[in-house]
Amino acid sequence: MVSFYIHSSIYVQVLLATLMTFGITAIGASLVFGFKKVNGTLLDAMLGLSAGVMISASFWSLLNPAIDEANNLGMTSWLIVSLGFFIGCVFLIISDYVVDRVLTKRKSANIQGMKRSVMLMFSITLHNIPEGLAIGVAFGSLKSGNTTLLAASMLALGVGIQNFPEGSAISLPLRREGLSRFKSFMYGALSGLVEPLAGLIGCILVIYVQNILPFFLSFAAGAMIYVAVSELIPESQNNGKKNLISFFTILGFMIMMMLDVAFS
Repeated sequence: MVSFYIHSSIYVQVLLATLMTFGITAIGASLVFGFKKVNGTLLDAMLGLSAGVMISASFWSLLNPAIDEANNLGMTSWLIVSLGFFIGCVFLIISDYVVDRVLTKRKSANIQGMKRSVMLMFSITLHNIPEGLAIGVAFGSLKSGNTTLLAASMLALGVGIQNFPEGSAISLPLRREGLSRFKSFMYGALSGLVEPLAGLIGCILVIYVQNILPFFLSFAAGAMIYVAVSELIPESQNNGKKNLISFFTILGFMIMMMLDVAFS
């Protein structure tokens, strides 16, 4: 298998690498099968953990690379990153409003809970697009000799490891809102399915993608911060154990930071 991977075309390599990241997302989402009963405190802790993961990923996985990439491309990094971040927030605010209207028309029994879950799933899926693009750019750069197969593969591995908590960050809250374990798992797993497609696009359009990658990265960061601040943290704190929930938020931030720094 390793020999096949090494001697395959760049397009096959990037497809295999991003399918691996998708697979790890699915493994993370499968944690929903490990709980026979939904415990409120545990799921509040998972919401807090998810918020910490998303805030950490917004900087270490998205904003910091966006700034570096913008500087490497000779762009005005503070302007590009700030603009992308702001538009990402505004986009989620508009999406929040649209989702709220749709759920209201359908008379959902738990509008706020379902809206929060939809926004969380949407933001993490959105976050996976620039990650897939980044992997595609890395593999596409093999043709120009700007990177090595080992470096590109390690980037994909790092993204895959980061995807593990993201899969559970979707499936567990969805389970809390009353969805079946299977549906919760499927939604969590499918959030990572955009990475193979984005990876192939990034590989094919590597030159063009590099020029817009800083904006995509910061856009996704803005979307994730909005969801964490407006939905996850407030909901997780509706609990008598605020100190415990805050600890899980900090723990989530630390876990994601360590993964990002270790595999960057």
